[in-house]
Amino acid sequence: MSEPEPTTAQPCSHPLLSSLPDASPLKSMSRDQLKDVASEIRDVLCNLLATRTAHFASNLGVVELCIALHCEFDFRHDRLIWDTGHQVYPHKLVTGRYHDFPSIRTRGGLMGYPNPVESEYDLFMTGHAGCSVSTAVGLRSGDVLSGNADRRTVAVIGDGAFPSGIVFEAMNNAGELEDDLTIILNDNKMSICPRVGSVATYLDRLRSNPYYTGLKHEVTRLLDHVPMFGDPTERLLAQMKEGVKAGLLGGMLFEELNIRYVGPIDGHDIPMMRKYLAMVREMKGPVLLHVVTEKGHGYKPAAEDPVFFHTPPAFKDDRGKPVSTASSGCPPFTLHARDAIRRQMADDKRVTIITAAMCQGNKLEPIREQFPDRFFDVGICESHAVAFAAGQCKNGMRPIVDIYSTFLQRSYDQIFQEVALQDLPVVFLMDRAGLTGPDGPTHHGIFDIGYLRVFPNMVVMAPGYAGEVDLMLAKAIQHDHSCAIRYPKASALELDRTPDEVVIGKSERIREGRDGTIVAYGAMLDQALAAADLLADDLDVGVINARFVKPIDREMIRETMSGDKFVVTLEEHVKMGGFGSAFLEAAAEERLDTRKIHILALRDEFIEHGDREELLAEHGLAAEPIAATCREAANLQAISLQ
Repeated sequence: MSEPEPTTAQPCSHPLLSSLPDASPLKSMSRDQLKDVASEIRDVLCNLLATRTAHFASNLGVVELCIALHCEFDFRHDRLIWDTGHQVYPHKLVTGRYHDFPSIRTRGGLMGYPNPVESEYDLFMTGHAGCSVSTAVGLRSGDVLSGNADRRTVAVIGDGAFPSGIVFEAMNNAGELEDDLTIILNDNKMSICPRVGSVATYLDRLRSNPYYTGLKHEVTRLLDHVPMFGDPTERLLAQMKEGVKAGLLGGMLFEELNIRYVGPIDGHDIPMMRKYLAMVREMKGPVLLHVVTEKGHGYKPAAEDPVFFHTPPAFKDDRGKPVSTASSGCPPFTLHARDAIRRQMADDKRVTIITAAMCQGNKLEPIREQFPDRFFDVGICESHAVAFAAGQCKNGMRPIVDIYSTFLQRSYDQIFQEVALQDLPVVFLMDRAGLTGPDGPTHHGIFDIGYLRVFPNMVVMAPGYAGEVDLMLAKAIQHDHSCAIRYPKASALELDRTPDEVVIGKSERIREGRDGTIVAYGAMLDQALAAADLLADDLDVGVINARFVKPIDREMIRETMSGDKFVVTLEEHVKMGGFGSAFLEAAAEERLDTRKIHILALRDEFIEHGDREELLAEHGLAAEPIAATCREAANLQAISLQ
């Protein structure tokens, strides 16, 4: 396929996409028209990246697969699950959302993942990898039980997500149930970073075996000369192909699970994919169709560097070369954490780093290069990552599990059983803790305080500014119990001060205040200081960098609650089970007057996507609404004293 030249085209330059009320007209389009639809989709994606960061290379890679699927199925009636949902942009464009597409990943606009509220074509919000086969097995079972067995069910899963444990649990179940089901294995040799593990090696053998590759072309040539839609000759050829393939490869992983294996086929050849999709659609029982695609296909820079172009910063294309339009600010917490990890690994040979397919997201590439023997990327297998860390820890190592807050949820039982219950000093670095902006509800890390502080001996802390990240990690490595450090997807505040020594369970007083105190947990410190500045003309408000939610600083609570001053707690986390709750619980146990406490936190709801600053303001966590809360608290305190 020739590369489309990205432009700054207006919607009228996409005549085919703009005319689609839904995906049904694709079925009657010619080969050339479908090729033009693919070019239009890629042009829309390139235009989008000129305005904002978005998932890019993964969407470029599934354009033809998406078109072929919608040509051979009617997913208003049939079932389609995309795993993971960040590759769903082409799907949105061909299912009637073209005109709304410029709003994607903005407040009030389209979500960057499937969203059942948007369209009948979307069934689940799939933001975490690995669950598509399980939900598809359940959907098919439900359709059979409810008398809708004529519906077809399709799960699209990438090779990066495929080694996830839940995928094999689902295939084990699917093979036993023997319900009709199509699993599309989208094999592009990538996760966000190059995939890892022996399953990847197995897929490489399936894709590259020279004997089967030749046989595949012969079978394809024969298929071109037989009618489709269930012709007996076609079915016989398919059966012959599978038998010979199994004999040549000896790779019977799927067949032994009672799942028919078909492929691999070219995922950018729409006519070929339509033939194979029509064939597997009519097969009985579970079938896996192995489709080979290229991540970033159709835009040369993305194809050559799919890691960078997974979610690149905004850029404009200049004659085939991307030119960034993103503005630079203070370094994010992620980079400070990366540098702190590197220092600890240089100083202590017991320290290892474990990530779950997030090397690029956590900016760990320099560590992987400098310490290859102590760097472990286990793939999209978070439960294994934590249990693996526990095993290392039992042997005297000091593993750091560097993982997004929202993804760490997937390993909750291992945090409990293999780490906390054994009282092992594993260190959890929770990147993206807080609001993740345009990634939305599937990725906001706003539950981790509540799910971690319940464990005995667990230390849960958060840096308020850049200077204390290194100190906190050093303290966690030295500590004899498990520790968790949370920080958001945001620039780290730079304070012109030498941080106080990090002592487990002790806060840091940043500013004294006569009228009241804002106690900020973690990265909310910048908003607390800004609010105190706004109040300077009428209220003298102190600011405390809480640092720890467990163990919480009870001495600080007693001091803060003494006298007639109000207290406002501040956190980028849901209110229930969060820092404010911990503060309130401790104050009540100390028999203090809790009426003076005002908790500012995220509401008890799933928060939509949008700019982080917009979301903070909406939830009362920006400087101005914090200042307004302080004024109200001061007035209430004055009334209570009358």
